[in-house]
Amino acid sequence: MAETDQTEAGNAGSDGQAGPQLRVITQYVRDLSFESPNVPGSLAQQDDAPQIGVNVDVGVNPLAETDFEVVLKLKVDAKVNGKQLFLTELEYAGVFKVANIPQESMQAVLLIECPRLIFPFARRIIADVTRDGGFPPLMVDPIDFAQLFRQQMQAQQEAGEKERPDA
Repeated sequence: MAETDQTEAGNAGSDGQAGPQLRVITQYVRDLSFESPNVPGSLAQQDDAPQIGVNVDVGVNPLAETDFEVVLKLKVDAKVNGKQLFLTELEYAGVFKVANIPQESMQAVLLIECPRLIFPFARRIIADVTRDGGFPPLMVDPIDFAQLFRQQMQAQQEAGEKERPDA
């Protein structure tokens, strides 16, 4: 049985050209912060359920023609009766090689598919840091990156319309 290079053989289209490629080169924690200003009192059994807010943002930094750093930013704020339980902020990044993707699809690949691939790792870090902070592990709900992308595109479109002078 002959050995083949899976990268080239697995991505070749029927016309012999390479097909779309999306590979994770590496992934890492860029920044991590956990604050629990009211411990040890906040570790006691709480009568009320905490209010937990999760903010999500995705940024892209081009590194080379086909290499991009995608940064998933998660901010989790937990309070009970207005009193801070904990605040954690995570910037989790991945470097992706993206090739043979049509230009009109590139933004969607970088802002939907790439964060979707690294989200489970970021979710695990949030769960571990809240557990290590003395609280039950917080499992962030799955995120619909396609919906976030649509909202971002709509906000950009509305901002562009506001900047144009009325004719």
